[in-house]
Amino acid sequence: MAGTKQKKRLVQARKSEQARLPSYRVRRWTLLGLLGFSAMLLIGRAVDQQIFKTVFLQNEGQRRHLRVMDIAANRGMITDRHGEPLAISTPVDSIWVNPRVLLPDRRILAPLAKLLGRDLDGLRRKLAQRSGRSFVYLKRRVNPDLAEKVRKLVAEKGIAGVGLQREHRRFYPGSEVFAHVVGFTGIDDQGQEGLEFAFDAWLQGRAGQKRVILDGRSRVVKDVERILEPKAGKDLVLSLDRRLQFLAYRELKGAVKHHRAKSGSVIILDVQSGEVLAMVNQPSYNPNGSKRGKAGRFRNRAVTDVFEPGSTMKPFTISAALDSGKYLSGTRIDTAPGFLKVGRYRVKDPRNYGLIDVAKVISKSSNVGASKIALSLSKDEFWGFLSKMGFGHPTDTGFPGEVAGLLPPYQHWAKIDQATLAFGYGLSVTPLQLARAYAVIADDGLRHPLSLIKLDKPAESERVMSASTAKAVRKMMEAVVSPEGTAPAAAVAGYRVAGKTGTVKKSIPGGYSDDRYLSVFAGMVPASDPRLVMVVMIDQPSAGKYYGGQVAAPVFSKVMAGALRLLNVAPDDVAGNGMRLAGARGALQ
Repeated sequence: MAGTKQKKRLVQARKSEQARLPSYRVRRWTLLGLLGFSAMLLIGRAVDQQIFKTVFLQNEGQRRHLRVMDIAANRGMITDRHGEPLAISTPVDSIWVNPRVLLPDRRILAPLAKLLGRDLDGLRRKLAQRSGRSFVYLKRRVNPDLAEKVRKLVAEKGIAGVGLQREHRRFYPGSEVFAHVVGFTGIDDQGQEGLEFAFDAWLQGRAGQKRVILDGRSRVVKDVERILEPKAGKDLVLSLDRRLQFLAYRELKGAVKHHRAKSGSVIILDVQSGEVLAMVNQPSYNPNGSKRGKAGRFRNRAVTDVFEPGSTMKPFTISAALDSGKYLSGTRIDTAPGFLKVGRYRVKDPRNYGLIDVAKVISKSSNVGASKIALSLSKDEFWGFLSKMGFGHPTDTGFPGEVAGLLPPYQHWAKIDQATLAFGYGLSVTPLQLARAYAVIADDGLRHPLSLIKLDKPAESERVMSASTAKAVRKMMEAVVSPEGTAPAAAVAGYRVAGKTGTVKKSIPGGYSDDRYLSVFAGMVPASDPRLVMVVMIDQPSAGKYYGGQVAAPVFSKVMAGALRLLNVAPDDVAGNGMRLAGARGALQ
């Protein structure tokens, strides 16, 4: 009984003690309520995001990871007349970064900077300056081996924010041989010089566009759609013959080096079509290499540089005289005593040629004879004839930077101006203009528009000289290449050659230099029915020889010998003077 009462007292004491302890019921229910409410909020938010705002969120995700990227269009190819490539576009990669994603950590940037040949601090500054942008080029149009190294580095190091974009890079197989004609493109594949610039709109394609999805490292993970298909540029077929261009370049470069000349140009024209088959200059440059260096090296001297043509103008003075009807090939001109006084000036010959006919004025290159003939013509008559030959007018080939030369208006001529024009002083021409004028004599008095683009058929020609005059002057010019003429070194074995030398004193302030010359030779072959016209101009030879017949004529001979063989032009003097002269020249060399 006593034990029972004690148990009851213990139970009551325990209950009294528990009653005195604080109660956590309210807290429990409060906590459970908060947890339940939070769960309801999370469920509600999930339902809202997954069901009611699905489209909105998908659009936001696409806005952040969906990009529109350009698809590079292939630039049109430039070829020679036979389809040999002179300028082609090859696919390459450009390296770009997203400064918002790429970490400016030295451990990440150092190997990348080293691979690209960039200064690390400079790279970090560039990224800091463009930190608000999402696309910055690091290096454009890199070589395939470098692109592959960058690709491996990014994969191995897990570098985020670095990518490669496919573009096209221009490559010039003809290198320096075609540089001045073809030109080159800039970093954005737009023409900068030459025909690349002149025909940029024709060659340049239209870039396409595509929509892509990028991952968190700005890498393309999926192509979504093509927005605009790229359109390739059109090909351009030039009139140049790759074989003749290489031949002319080799011989011109050798002559400029041998005679220690300042520069030089060579032009070869197709007589019957007016197409430019070769156009080369020295010094040249490599369009595949650096564009830095000496100013003016990109200039196509054959169409942008002018010079006084000297005695190469005498055939046109004689042509004007014959076309006027006042002279015949056998008309005599008294050049004694070897000089001619024109006002207070004096025109001189190297020696007294005495009484010579019109033909000898060309073969002996008589300044006195040419001046007397020019002075016997009226000023407007003489000027009009030279103007019809194309002097003072651009050739309209469309080449950028082409100049028109200078033929002064006859209203401003003094008598000495008319006299000196007869032997090539007082006017200025480009090598291409001079070649065009000689092509008129070669094609029996017809003048063709010149073209650097291959023609399907010759353009319509214009008669500017009678055929009889052209043939007569051509015959006179053959004597220039004879043993008694000024250019026997221009002979081509098996062919009759007609041409004219020019040795021109260079203009300096206050007059003309006595030790600086231009050496010129202009000619055509085969003389019986000319197919090719060629002009060689070498500026300021300084190795001792400077006469046109010594410096420029041998270049003509070597280039024409190869060109006629390559074009399969039949010989017109198999056993004649041309074979003997060429053989004698070869024995002396």
